[in-house]
Amino acid sequence: MTIRIAGRAFLAGAMLSCAFVATPALSQEFTFSLHHFLGPQAPAQTRMLAPWAERIEEASQGRISIELYPSMSLGGTPQELIRQARDGVVDMIWTLNGYSPGLFPRTEVFELPNVHTNDTVATNLAMADLFDEHLAQEHVGVQVLFQHVHAGQAIQMADREVRAPSDLAGTTLRIPTRTGAWVVEALGANPVSMPVPDFPQALSRGVVHGGLVPWEIIPALQLQDLTDYQIELADNGRLGTSVFQVSMNKARWDALPEDIRQIFLDHSGEDWLREVGRIWRDIDDAGIALAVEAGNNHVTLTAEESAVFVETLEPVVARWVEDVSRQGVEGAALVEAAREAIASHQQ
Repeated sequence: MTIRIAGRAFLAGAMLSCAFVATPALSQEFTFSLHHFLGPQAPAQTRMLAPWAERIEEASQGRISIELYPSMSLGGTPQELIRQARDGVVDMIWTLNGYSPGLFPRTEVFELPNVHTNDTVATNLAMADLFDEHLAQEHVGVQVLFQHVHAGQAIQMADREVRAPSDLAGTTLRIPTRTGAWVVEALGANPVSMPVPDFPQALSRGVVHGGLVPWEIIPALQLQDLTDYQIELADNGRLGTSVFQVSMNKARWDALPEDIRQIFLDHSGEDWLREVGRIWRDIDDAGIALAVEAGNNHVTLTAEESAVFVETLEPVVARWVEDVSRQGVEGAALVEAAREAIASHQQ
């Protein structure tokens, strides 16, 4: 497994074919690029992507090499990652589904507030349960190796405590996805969409008052220095979540021998999804611990305060059902299926 940051040697499009000419990976039988939007020290890479790649390489006994390209180092923007994979500009990507609004309407059900609440493992496994029947059809041009969620959207504010939706009235909040925008609107605030690497600058310039962001990103973006309040519902409750995918270009996947494909599948199944869920819970806990150590206020709402948020956000689910139903998706049935699947995996 090789990590490459191409800021000093920009690679894109046709240049990608030259990326491996002088590398040791040339001795491997199958070399894959994996492009993503966070930095090389982000837990997403150090705790998840790099160990996953290393296990696959080891299982292949040297036949596979996976080269990680963090920080969009092969060019483009985070919103373009899924297209890069579909077009074969890169072999594999790790991306946030919500950066491509409209492409994954069925998978979006797992982002909704009051669907995902706090259990990363249960939601990961529920997505896998529903994938073949409900979700696979929208992943055109890629082979999904695994999908996962982070711990969920919490409220991080620069300078104000939030204990009721009314405390957010008139504020401007960063959101990751369109469902996040609906959450913010339901709470009486104004949503601003941006990739998470842009969030610190938006905070420092006063463009936003805060945002919907999990705790895990606090260390990577140094949010403990830009915010004073981290707010979540009772029992680690969150206001929905974000869905991520690790996917390979479909043509590249189809051209692989069966035994090579099986190695990827063996290391991307139920055991791995459980581990990924625990990884994201652990790094979320580490993120909030850092903020508290820096003097920030970690606000956990009471059960009664949390119930007000749950009630306020239930119309977001109805809005999503109405929206996707116009696209021919049976939204109400999918919400029910997602909730049942999550419940079946909760401990």
